[in-house]
Amino acid sequence: MTGTASHAPEPLDVVVVGEALIDIVQSADGQKEFPGGSPANVAYGLGLLDVKTGLLTAIGRDERGDAIAAHLQRAGVVLLPGSMSAGKTATATARITADGSADYTFDIDWALAPLALPYAPRILHTGSIATFLEPGASVVRSLLEQAQGGCMVTYDPNIRPDLLGSHHEALSLFEEMVPLTDVVKMSGSDARWLYPGKSLEETANHLLALGTGLAVVTQGVRGALMATRDIHINVPAVPATVADTIGAGDSFTAALIMGLLLRGSDGMAPTVLERIGTIASMAASIAVGRSGANPPTHRELLVGMAR
Repeated sequence: MTGTASHAPEPLDVVVVGEALIDIVQSADGQKEFPGGSPANVAYGLGLLDVKTGLLTAIGRDERGDAIAAHLQRAGVVLLPGSMSAGKTATATARITADGSADYTFDIDWALAPLALPYAPRILHTGSIATFLEPGASVVRSLLEQAQGGCMVTYDPNIRPDLLGSHHEALSLFEEMVPLTDVVKMSGSDARWLYPGKSLEETANHLLALGTGLAVVTQGVRGALMATRDIHINVPAVPATVADTIGAGDSFTAALIMGLLLRGSDGMAPTVLERIGTIASMAASIAVGRSGANPPTHRELLVGMAR
């Protein structure tokens, strides 16, 4: 098979912009390869949740790029034109530790040709390496600038310290992005790396002061903080038996975005935020119960929520 980008059906609910790569997972059971990359995982998770989604990325016209294209297609995700532009498909080697967490080593070059926002989705999502690594990061910021006032923008920094420059440089890039967003979601470890002197509550308040409308900080088994300028809610985690945590954050993000799409006319009311947070936490709970970036389908999520 030779993967190809597709023309998107209209309309798309979500356009995701960011890296797609191959996760090379090393564990006691040996080595396996899986399509991955945080933005690609979010797009894939959205597709499984029956959300009309397109991904703008940079992969190679090689065997690994073909594997990513086929993987996305199976979830109904549209690989947007211009996405098969890399010299080779990037990789991330993940070593699974005894507690199920993963340490990563990356082989990636991130570049996108300057372009206009290709479609007018309801939500534009980005994050991770794509928003820090040049030359592609500048193109991503340009796309967010184009989206202002036209759609909701969601952002997950998904910090990878080994790929970043100094803490000061990374923080500056991150804080340039936040005012262009409506929602920032980050893990507790991301929050502590970016703002080591702040509590998670203080970090959420700082993001709101920078200009985002909703700050979401996940805390593993301690649940998730959902904060607006007027409301702070702590949503409990859904208990799970952990296989590994590779897919947890991206599954949470995909379900969070789905919840934002479905929230109706009640905006960011406390009951809405609690419902969205619970849905996202259920998705993460299902994902950590199985190996790799393996998010739930819409049906699995509905079954989980009905328990």
